[in-house]
Amino acid sequence: MKITVLYNRDYESDGSQASDPGHEARAEIEGVAQAVESALRRIPGVETRLLPCRGTSLRFAEDLRADPPDLVFNLCESLAGDSRGELAVPAILESLGIPYTGSSSVALALALHKQKAKELLRGVGVPVPDGRVVRRPPDLDGWDAAFPLMVKPAREDASVGISPASVVHDREALERRVRHVLDTHRQEAIVERYVEGRELYVALLGNDPPEVLPITEIDFSELPATLPRIVTYDAKWVPGSVEDRGTRPHLAEITDPEVRARVEHVARETFRTLELRDYGRVDLRLDADGTPWVIDVNANCALAPDAGYARAAAAIGLPYDAMIARLVEVAIERLHADPSWKAERPAPARRPPSQHRELHGGGGELRNRAHRARRGRS
Repeated sequence: MKITVLYNRDYESDGSQASDPGHEARAEIEGVAQAVESALRRIPGVETRLLPCRGTSLRFAEDLRADPPDLVFNLCESLAGDSRGELAVPAILESLGIPYTGSSSVALALALHKQKAKELLRGVGVPVPDGRVVRRPPDLDGWDAAFPLMVKPAREDASVGISPASVVHDREALERRVRHVLDTHRQEAIVERYVEGRELYVALLGNDPPEVLPITEIDFSELPATLPRIVTYDAKWVPGSVEDRGTRPHLAEITDPEVRARVEHVARETFRTLELRDYGRVDLRLDADGTPWVIDVNANCALAPDAGYARAAAAIGLPYDAMIARLVEVAIERLHADPSWKAERPAPARRPPSQHRELHGGGGELRNRAHRARRGRS
């Protein structure tokens, strides 16, 4: 089985670091791609290659057309430093008829358009904070929202654009932060109600329905009292910073079964409504009343060996290599369940979580499933 690991390489050291406020987050992806490729290479019968997407060039599409793999492991999060390019890559793969892991271009577009995503979620009863998109400062005129508010870029992830100043308590701070987002990140700002409470990350694995992995909580107890209880860009990308030391992840203890069931239901409903596939992460704030509020959706969440998704997988007995192999397997299972791929044989039976520790059949069975799916592509 031939698997190509596709990732964005749009962080080159050409002086762009100073003008890219998300440089560290974008630079990390090469290391993730190398870790994923190494894990895939250890599956018997699997051949791998790394393929970067550079700048605005679509050369990667020509490379894939010339030598199509059985499956693309898609890690692309942006093109030319613009997160909107994230959805273009799977669209190109779809046009080439090449199967890939993770969510479709449509799902990535929905998750990227944060305010529209929350409107969809609100429509099916998922709790989301009230907010609005601000394209220019006058959009705030006449809006009498209750403080505190959260201000963030409209189409970023990995906490890009999030700092202690993102939580605002008065009109002057609100206008100042909105201008910062518009000028620095060159995109609209989302202004929404700041939800006080526990911050939970819910990782999901598989399809129809996805399995909820052990829930992670952020411990803010070591954060200085002067800083808001949020996970900022520095907390994620500046090791040793005050915000890094003050935001520690650990497995969440949710003792009330009704609250836990509510959290898991909201995460699954979010996954279903936005049409995520194979894996993803839903970020929640759990308020004092036990209501889980969706604050962000990560359809293409980080898969680094030390990232939250890998830690959640390890908690159910899936070490990193097994987790990566399982992501390949659930993608192939999805292809067989999708009638548009016209697989020659029905999808393999789903196995209970206790059997996820080992990739059934090794590379040979994966190869057979992928070949059957690709040959029947309409």
